[in-house]
Amino acid sequence: MGQKLRIMDPLIKPLIVYAGEQQMLQMPLKMCSVKLEDCSNFIDSRGDETTVDEQQHRFKEEEDGNDEVFIPADDNSGSSSDGDDETASRSKDQPTAERFSCLTCGKTLSSQGCLERHERRHTEQKDFTCDLSFPILKIRRRHSKEHSVKKQFHCEQCGKYFSTKKYRNVHKRIHTGERPFKCPHCEKRFIYSSHLTVHVRVHTNERPYQCSECGKTFTYSSSLKSHQRIHSDEKPYQCKHCDKRFRHKSCWVCHERIHTGEKPYLCSVCWKGFYNSTEFLFHQRVHTGERPYHCSVCGKSFSKHNNLQKHKMIHTGERPYKCSHCDKTFAHSHVLKTHVRIHTGEKPYHCSICGERFTYFGSFQTHKKKHAKGKARQGKASLFV
Repeated sequence: MGQKLRIMDPLIKPLIVYAGEQQMLQMPLKMCSVKLEDCSNFIDSRGDETTVDEQQHRFKEEEDGNDEVFIPADDNSGSSSDGDDETASRSKDQPTAERFSCLTCGKTLSSQGCLERHERRHTEQKDFTCDLSFPILKIRRRHSKEHSVKKQFHCEQCGKYFSTKKYRNVHKRIHTGERPFKCPHCEKRFIYSSHLTVHVRVHTNERPYQCSECGKTFTYSSSLKSHQRIHSDEKPYQCKHCDKRFRHKSCWVCHERIHTGEKPYLCSVCWKGFYNSTEFLFHQRVHTGERPYHCSVCGKSFSKHNNLQKHKMIHTGERPYKCSHCDKTFAHSHVLKTHVRIHTGEKPYHCSICGERFTYFGSFQTHKKKHAKGKARQGKASLFV
């Protein structure tokens, strides 16, 4: 009597379990007041507390057996106590769950649908395995749909396929010309709302992208990325025809046209061709007479912004370009470049007729006119012979 009962005694334990079951059966049932979707949200929120590695591991397990319920085989090796007999007698009144076994691996599942989904894993081939890593499980699940979802929505105009009807309908705006997003500040309209968001920054002067090196701000993220190459001296674009390298793809493309001779921008007035759209725009102002850049001091107007900047130095007296050979300073870089030739003796302009060389382009042009006049005189003299 003085000895305490040990719960783990194999003869006592079944009686205690049976008594507990009887007590639970006598308790009134209570319905859960939480909705099914709330329960799932609670489970998801509990899952978010796990680490990324645990989530990734759990996701792999879910991929291997999604919607599959494993039913273990009966284990009748337990003790043949009265409690077990009572439990067995009660289970006879309840319908037994039908088991669906996989013929390939022997796994048992809860329904015919789960069995069919499971058997597809043995027959289907995994055409794509993504090696990307993701910070959280939710992003990985969303990304996996890019590989698993079939693109079944077809565009009749161009033949492209899309994964959802919404994406297909948005794409069709390219063909129909529909532009549902209008700027509140001007009359411009856009196909995508994201394009409108970026455009509005032109009116609001918003510059959300800032350089961490110099503090300069930009309207577009691509402009910031291009600007940051100035600090790193990165020039990823190399010309195929020479050794020149460029920071920006647009400059690289325009440069290569110098070698190929391509001039895709053609003036409809004088039919002059240009390598890039910027020079073409400046040229058009020659015909239209447009001069959108005005000096705030004297009111003089210019067709190019850099010409206005150079002009302003006349009023400020600024001469930022200094000769390394003497003390002279200049307002413009091209004037300094020409001046340096006095010290170096460089004469880049060569006459193909007489072989004479010149330091300045103006002197070279004057020299060529002498040859042109000489040819004209010879032509007149031959008429009288």
